[in-house]
Amino acid sequence: MAPQESAPIPTATIPAIAGLPVAVDTRTRLSGNLYSVGAAQLDKAAKAMNLPSDVYTILSQPKNEIIVNFPVRMDDGRYLLFKGYRVQHNNILGPYKGGIRYHEDVTLDELKGLAAAMTWKSALHDIPFGGGKGGIKFNPRMHSKGELERITRRYTHALGSNIGPEFDVPAPDVGTNAQTMVWIMDTYMNVVGFSEKNAVRRVVTGKTITCGGSYGRETATGQGLVHCVTEWATDRKFNLNGSTFTVQGFGNVGSWAAKILAKMGATLVGVGDYKGYLANPEGMNPHKLSEHVTHTGSVEGYRGARKITREEFFGLECDIFIPAALELEVGVDEARALKCKVVVEGANGPTYPEAEAILAERGIDILPDILVNSGGVAVSYYEWLQNKRSERWDLEEVEVRLEKRMKRTYGMVRDLADERKVDYRTAAYIIGLERIARAYAERGIFP
Repeated sequence: MAPQESAPIPTATIPAIAGLPVAVDTRTRLSGNLYSVGAAQLDKAAKAMNLPSDVYTILSQPKNEIIVNFPVRMDDGRYLLFKGYRVQHNNILGPYKGGIRYHEDVTLDELKGLAAAMTWKSALHDIPFGGGKGGIKFNPRMHSKGELERITRRYTHALGSNIGPEFDVPAPDVGTNAQTMVWIMDTYMNVVGFSEKNAVRRVVTGKTITCGGSYGRETATGQGLVHCVTEWATDRKFNLNGSTFTVQGFGNVGSWAAKILAKMGATLVGVGDYKGYLANPEGMNPHKLSEHVTHTGSVEGYRGARKITREEFFGLECDIFIPAALELEVGVDEARALKCKVVVEGANGPTYPEAEAILAERGIDILPDILVNSGGVAVSYYEWLQNKRSERWDLEEVEVRLEKRMKRTYGMVRDLADERKVDYRTAAYIIGLERIARAYAERGIFP
């Protein structure tokens, strides 16, 4: 780190930089750029629907890209410098909306792609939100709870009025949870929204129930995924009872989807995450596996299955494959290896366009991410509404609303795909883009 032409700098004066990889990750990451993949998908849908060129130009880049660098004191007294981001893609339909990700591989282009996906999800469901995404480049597993709280609060302070209950509403994502959201809410209340306090609870969603969260939010994304699977099964006259499935990524989305599918009679035969992959043709208990992951942080070491390679995992025979880990995990080799009837995208952007083409050629259905994992933004909207109205909806009401919305939107995507002879992803994009285009046509561009 010292300049080559000068004396070494004393170690005490060199700032420590957070976010450098410090843990071994056995995941084989494919090279790629999520923003470029998303841009290609947008281009495909725009051509299929003749999207006005001015709207296409606006949507091709986010409105705002915010980068903040902030110091945080560690438990041992050292100070680390963290890099945080907030990308605000579009807000023509409502406040920016999207998660905050804590991960050592966070990049600006990744967040640009994820923010755009949030714009499409909200528009697809006709939810009055736009799209945003944020994150901090570091490994949360390497920090204590006290350090995570200070990192979160300092990041929130650095963002300042760039977030707000009617402007930009964050939510949990990879590496964050309900507790993270409560820290953000409390910091915002005491710094930016001090004069309004409880009126600004809706600055974030995905909070704990005690601090203004909604019943059904924790299970929402996994439950929404299963609603899409059941609709697909009905259309294909496929019986889920007795079916098999595999899950890549056993966090919130993957674990809840597995638990709900198991309750419907499906069997989990393969699972994997950042530390490794497991298989058991007789089936694994998703509840016990979830408990194991809660205690250890990974599926690794679970005794109810044998260890396999990543390549073997993608070659497992099953009916349903659920990629619910990070983006861009399914490439050409994976698409050729898969032995399933349908790929249900629980993760954001898990499939390369080249891989998607191979899956289509092989007759494997793809249920796209902006439809499948949008249950989270739907219930986030319900939480935001409850906070805004000072209401508390019971679990049954939330679940009924979610099921109605997911199945209605799935039907619209299916019908449009059949009508225009396009794939489900393109159909989902077209529905969202048409709503955004109408808003621009009616409002115009200021000045």
